[in-house]
Amino acid sequence: MNLIRFALRKPISILVLVAGLFFFGIGAVRTVKVDILPKMNMPVLYLAHPFAGYTPDQMESYFAKNYINIMLFANGVKSIETKNLQGLTLMKVSYYEDTNMAQAAAELSALANRIQAIFPPGSQPPFVIRFDSSTLPIGQLVLSSKERSNNELQDLANVYVRSSFTSIPGLLSPAPFGGSPRTIEINVDPAQLRAHNLTPDQIVEAIRLNNQTAPPGNVRVGDINYLTPTNNTIKEIKDFEKIPLFKGAVQNLYLGDVATVKDGADVTTGYALVNGKRSVYINIAKAGDASTWEVVKNLKKALPKIQSTLPEDVKVSYEFDQSVYVINSVKSLITEGVIGAVLTGLMVILFLGDRRGALIVILTIPISVISGVFFLKLFGQTINLMSLSGLALAIGILVDESTVTIENIHQHLDMGKPKALAIWDACKEIALPKLLILLCILSVFAPAFTMMGIPGALFLPLALAIGFSMITSFLLSQTFVPVMANWLMKEGGHAKHDHAHSHNEKEAAAEKQAYSEREDYDNNGKISRFEKFRMGFMRLIDRLMPKRKVIGIGYLVGVTAVAIMVLGLIGQDVFPKVNSTQFQLRLRAPDGTRLERTEEKAVTVLHEVENMVGEEHIGISSMYVGTHPSLFSVNPIYLFMAGPHEAVLQVSLKDYHADMDDFKDELRARIKKAVPDMKVSFEPIELTDKVLSQGSPTPIEIRLAGKDKKRNEEYAEKIMTKMRDVDYFRDVQIAQSIHYPALDINIDRVKAAQLGVDMTDISRSLIASTSSSRYTEKNTWIDEKAGLAYSVQVQVPLDKMNTKQDISEIPVLRNSARPVLSDVATITESETHGENDNVGAMPYISITANIDHTNLGTASNEVNNIIASLGELPRGLFIEPIGLSKVLSETMDSLRVGLLVAIVVIFLMLSANFQSFKVSLVILTTVPAVVLGALLLLLATGSTLNLQSYMGIIMSVGVSIANAVLLVTNAEQLRKVSGNALQAAREAASIRLRPIIMTSVAMIAGMLPMAIGHGESGEQVSPLGRAVIGGLMFSTFTVLVILPLIFAWAQGKASTQSVSLDPEDEESKFYVSPSER
Repeated sequence: MNLIRFALRKPISILVLVAGLFFFGIGAVRTVKVDILPKMNMPVLYLAHPFAGYTPDQMESYFAKNYINIMLFANGVKSIETKNLQGLTLMKVSYYEDTNMAQAAAELSALANRIQAIFPPGSQPPFVIRFDSSTLPIGQLVLSSKERSNNELQDLANVYVRSSFTSIPGLLSPAPFGGSPRTIEINVDPAQLRAHNLTPDQIVEAIRLNNQTAPPGNVRVGDINYLTPTNNTIKEIKDFEKIPLFKGAVQNLYLGDVATVKDGADVTTGYALVNGKRSVYINIAKAGDASTWEVVKNLKKALPKIQSTLPEDVKVSYEFDQSVYVINSVKSLITEGVIGAVLTGLMVILFLGDRRGALIVILTIPISVISGVFFLKLFGQTINLMSLSGLALAIGILVDESTVTIENIHQHLDMGKPKALAIWDACKEIALPKLLILLCILSVFAPAFTMMGIPGALFLPLALAIGFSMITSFLLSQTFVPVMANWLMKEGGHAKHDHAHSHNEKEAAAEKQAYSEREDYDNNGKISRFEKFRMGFMRLIDRLMPKRKVIGIGYLVGVTAVAIMVLGLIGQDVFPKVNSTQFQLRLRAPDGTRLERTEEKAVTVLHEVENMVGEEHIGISSMYVGTHPSLFSVNPIYLFMAGPHEAVLQVSLKDYHADMDDFKDELRARIKKAVPDMKVSFEPIELTDKVLSQGSPTPIEIRLAGKDKKRNEEYAEKIMTKMRDVDYFRDVQIAQSIHYPALDINIDRVKAAQLGVDMTDISRSLIASTSSSRYTEKNTWIDEKAGLAYSVQVQVPLDKMNTKQDISEIPVLRNSARPVLSDVATITESETHGENDNVGAMPYISITANIDHTNLGTASNEVNNIIASLGELPRGLFIEPIGLSKVLSETMDSLRVGLLVAIVVIFLMLSANFQSFKVSLVILTTVPAVVLGALLLLLATGSTLNLQSYMGIIMSVGVSIANAVLLVTNAEQLRKVSGNALQAAREAASIRLRPIIMTSVAMIAGMLPMAIGHGESGEQVSPLGRAVIGGLMFSTFTVLVILPLIFAWAQGKASTQSVSLDPEDEESKFYVSPSER
């Protein structure tokens, strides 16, 4: 009341406050951080430890197991998972929610450094990174040239492009993808080595002795202090060919006689292809607190400067820009807001015939939304897809506050009151019910503050956006609206009547009752259309009232039963499924396929995509084939590649519309025909899907963990057989490479010793012949022009070592033609694991699968049934669904609990307000109708029950309770005056018919643009709008028709006396008058 009085007495102050809030809000809109997703604060750290050349078994034994053991000393660790490939251990450490992640990262780094002492010689410290939604790539910077090789582009990207990122605030980037580090290659000729009785290790030693890095000294001669640099480091690359291979020889042999020297690159382990041509790209990410939009905007501004640092033939472009989604979502919000405001204004004009009142309602919408953004920024939130959903949802609700106020003012004007008095009485009358309504709607979002994990991180920004906007809207309706109504609205059109100012609830209720009874008489002879509708509505209530008990029970039982039945028919997803025009495809050739063959097969797949959609519909394609160079150990965290037999293809389509499930099925069939031995698996490409999947490559992932690897594989085959019989599972396969080909070299130590050869000689010769000397002998060359040092490595060219015979003839003894490797070892073909994965110390394999034309909930239930059909599992074998299925279960549990908590909170709050548990339960009887209406519309539109639609249901519960509060508040006041619950319910329904219809229609109108799903991210938020509309349609009917019947039934015999226990309270039945004391 005081707030309304203050506004009416100091209207200029109110305008100043609103203007200030608006302009501060505009400033917040201009400076607030714009992101794709809210801060997840996922408590996960990754550790990447490369050691090139080691087998997966060696990486697991030497590195992974030791890391797992040392992590027992860390605080807050929830689980540890490791992936071990050739030359790489990748460890994922998950922590509990309340862990200080900065401290955890420092602790992990310290423990990792402490354990370095027990690792094999030459091991480098690992790379530790916190990796969550804030560090996922938001685009790719692509370098292309018609004249330069990938390795040259790689060096340019690494030296010039990445160094320029320091001037772009908030930008992070891993090493470039697609090339290998620049290296001075010493390519030895095996035939020349044999001809001169040399081993590869002798070449390595000769380079070490003739190209050394040593600090120069100082010589003091007279007054001068001289530096004494030497040419112990080779200056020119061609001078490597002049290195003598023997010491003390008169006629020496030089390196150039047995090898070629090349300014090249490390052994190629992978290729990047853009639009089918080899290229190099850099993944662009942002720092945790940076704005995605700002980072991308600043990067695009910096592109001309970056381009100027590169040769003219090298072109740079920014592709796969993820920021466009949130920018377009902002545009969609503005469009939806304008449409919602216009529809709301038309609704006010339709029901009240008041253009000025409609203008007042419309003005409150942008002020409330902009104020919501201001408070979001104030509380450290960003503008993202979830907060935008909240603001879009708020637009439909915001009109409720102002619309109810304007409608109630019209009622009081129709009573013949002077405008100022009508505004005062109208605002004062609904101040407390509106506050209660606000608290009810806010209460349904209270569980957002208790939810944990991904559901909590996604729900909280949406709840805050709605809450801030609604609080502002409520304050505006109590201050700005009455001020503007005084200035803009006209006097009432009816004849003036003498009105005493109502001072208490009973007088106000009696006044309303008199108005309700007099309205027909005042409008006699010129009844409006709405008045005719009201009269018909009252006749319906009168017919139903005698059967109120039967109808009430039938409603509660019937609606609840139908809602439960419909719930079983609706599928479940974590997030709404989007028919995206982008897709990511992982291609797997047979295990161990060499890199070049995998590339050929992958390009064939790309051609199939082009033939299928037409080249003109390919916006851009990006592909990575093979593994990442060991020097770039962080790259596997951004894009995991298991071996040279794998490729990942990303395609962005343009001007192409098709059902993506059908599209994928057709593409699978084409690939199977074109490349029969290639396995395919579609993976998430949208940022929301990547975050929600928590690293799982497909919606369905089943982990089989147990010490017996063979038994794990047997049970995996059983599960896959059953899954392949289900028609909606696709791409069912084991994610790990478990049949990787190997050549076992079994060295006879006794025979080797007899021939004068030891294991060191054999190992070093093998490394230089089958890999590179850089892993056993570090040697560098300085490019004085660039001021950078590059590795020098000895290796046998791939084309000179491509048969088992070539391997068997590797010389292993210095200065002797014999023995060769075959003299001291046997070489046999075998199979091994190409990837060893562990959860804790337990080995595991995982089954991955996609789903087609169904929802995640149905697929997850089927997976659980398949696992259950296996019967009792052997001791030590654990099978569980992980990834998105697990997230779905956790999300639905959180939302169900959240909805129940919200209802309990509302019940307690209503009980405190009405001082009656029974009246509170009467109001809550509208909830089943809300749930049923929302579920029916979701089912009719093919939507699933997901995070967004659940938010819509929760929201519509709040709004329906708000409408019920409006009606029941009036009914209870009238009942206490007249003592007749039936008559009170009837009159309250008549009085509140127009405002309830207006607010419901206004919100439905505001939600229509969202429910239709046009615009960017429209498919992701449309279930939210549909749930709200469905819930409101059913709840509005229930509030107007069913609720009066239930109220009359429940309160028919209720006492009109106060529940007060205060003996000094005149309304209390325990009242003791002063004379009796």
